Formats: sequence, structure tokens, C-alpha cells
Amino acid sequence: MRRLLSNTFARQFISYFGVGGVSALVEWIVFSILEYLLDLPYMVATVISFLVSTTTNWILGRTFTFKNSDYKDKRTKELLLVFLVSAIGLAINMLLMLIFVEFIGMQTNLMKIVAKVMSTGIVFMWNFLSRKYIIYKI
Repeated sequence: MRRLLSNTFARQFISYFGVGGVSALVEWIVFSILEYLLDLPYMVATVISFLVSTTTNWILGRTFTFKNSDYKDKRTKELLLVFLVSAIGLAINMLLMLIFVEFIGMQTNLMKIVAKVMSTGIVFMWNFLSRKYIIYKI
């Protein structure tokens, strides 16, 4: 275990997994509130929950996972890059939600949440790898 934690990639991945887990919970809770309590269309709820989650992910990721980046004095540029990469993640997320709900038929309340969880899991890898190799290049 000590050897695994001495590897920078593994340490960052584990940290990002924790950050991503918290961000995913935020996303799923916001999605559920928007879709089920406020009765917003699932695609609108997907966009809003993803934006809230991305902001949470940026704050936590910057604090715990990618704290040694070159963006100490360039927060605007960093935030712009994070949201640009996240916009691609959002497009992937929305496409997956469309496929799961409309084409596969996951249309019940429970199945939409399952679709959201699966979409988030797939987009998680895009988010981690793009932040590591495109944004923070660590």
C-alpha cells in the first residue's frame, strides 16, 4: 500500500476518486431534487446538477488533488479550462442520459437515477484524465 501511495498517479487517482465521489453525490442529490421535487425535465436537471457538481469538483480537486499546479495566480484561466473540459463531459453525460432513458427505456424514476449514476461513472474517467493530462499536466 505504501508503494502504491508513493506513486503520484495512484495518489492523485485515489484523491480524485474521493473528490469525485463527493461531487457525484452532490450531482445525484441535486438531480433528484430538481427532477423529482421540482419536476424539472430530466435533461434540465442533468445540466444544472452537472454544473453544481463541476463547481464542487473544481473546489475540492484544487484543494486536495491538484494543489501543486501552475495555476496559483491564474485562477480564471484554470476555471475556464476546467469548465471547458467539463462541457465536453456534460455533452457525454447528456448523450448517455438520452441513450439510457429514450433508447434503452430507463424511464421510471428509479431507472433515471440508475442512468444518472452510470453516466456519472463513465464521465468520471474523462474528467480525471483530462484534468491530469490537459489542465494540470502533472
